[in-house]
Amino acid sequence: MRFCSRCGFLMEGVMYLLGNSGVLPHFETGEQTISKKRKGVMQGVIIFLAGILIVPLFGVMSAFSDGRISEVFAFFAAMSAIVCFVGGLLRTLFAAIFEEGAKPQPYVRGPSYMPPAVPPAPARVAALPPPAVNTQPWRQRPETAEIVPPTSVPDHTTKLLEKSEENS
Repeated sequence: MRFCSRCGFLMEGVMYLLGNSGVLPHFETGEQTISKKRKGVMQGVIIFLAGILIVPLFGVMSAFSDGRISEVFAFFAAMSAIVCFVGGLLRTLFAAIFEEGAKPQPYVRGPSYMPPAVPPAPARVAALPPPAVNTQPWRQRPETAEIVPPTSVPDHTTKLLEKSEENS
């Protein structure tokens, strides 16, 4: 990492801009698609959740109908339970175990430093300002021994008590 010596600004982005004539570099990422594994897992979950809705629906229809139609609805309730619950779980497991996942995307990171395209011109000014030199001698420290230290609160209270004893 490089920083400005005066303000501490991170210079990495500035180097990219200078190296590319003021244009930020563009990295192509490609089209994002869902992997076969993820599609299969999603299909299995959707089939399982559909079973939660379909099986009770056929069960209710079987309970409120009579005769031959009741048997048909009971058969559809049983078949939908097998297909949705067992099939959904099997589809999810198959996709999770055997199907191909997404290919890892290579992480493309630009170099942290790009040498300048043109050799730099000789510096016209110094990198740092000239040092501040004080030509005046150090002034003498004041003598603080003559300053009277402030009295404390108990001293003031004690003096008040002594005055009150003298008055009585």
